[in-house]
Amino acid sequence: MSEPDASEARVAVSLVQRIAAGDAAAEGELIERYSRGLTFMLRRMTGSADLADDLHQETFRVVLERLRGRGLRQPERLAGFLNRTARNLFIGEYRKRARRRTAALDEAPPPPDPAPSQLRRTLRDEEAALVRRLIAELEPARDRQILYRFYLAEESKERICADLGLSSLHFNRVLHRARQRFKSLLERAEKRRRLTRGVA
Repeated sequence: MSEPDASEARVAVSLVQRIAAGDAAAEGELIERYSRGLTFMLRRMTGSADLADDLHQETFRVVLERLRGRGLRQPERLAGFLNRTARNLFIGEYRKRARRRTAALDEAPPPPDPAPSQLRRTLRDEEAALVRRLIAELEPARDRQILYRFYLAEESKERICADLGLSSLHFNRVLHRARQRFKSLLERAEKRRRLTRGVA
């Protein structure tokens, strides 16, 4: 795993220390700083906005509890700790659901029509294809590249900055603008889809 850049590490260490000292404002800053990226990652992993939102809340609950208590051995790796916590919670939820399904099979009636799960899979595939298509439509090209590499290819911020000659601060600005443009494209696409369904 690549090292966090110096400015990101300083912010992370400061947040961890302030939260450990009982600074409620620092808790709000933590959520504000990492919320969007975490939501995007969880929605991609789960394919469900509701489950992603539940895991998002649980991730911050677990992380804040840890930071208020024994803290982190490597506070500069706060972002990585958040992502690992979210992934572990997702895996735990997936296993819990699998166990429930297995237990239910023992007393289940004949298997239902597979169409609903196929429909969910198809919808998830359509959403993934829509995200890729919208990223491909983004202008300028650097926005496309940053969103794809950071969120879909999961490349580190440091590597992208090095390749594109960006400072950490400039990267954050470009990423923020790219996400805003992507959000606008997504909202327009959703509106078109709703209109199409209304006409059909």
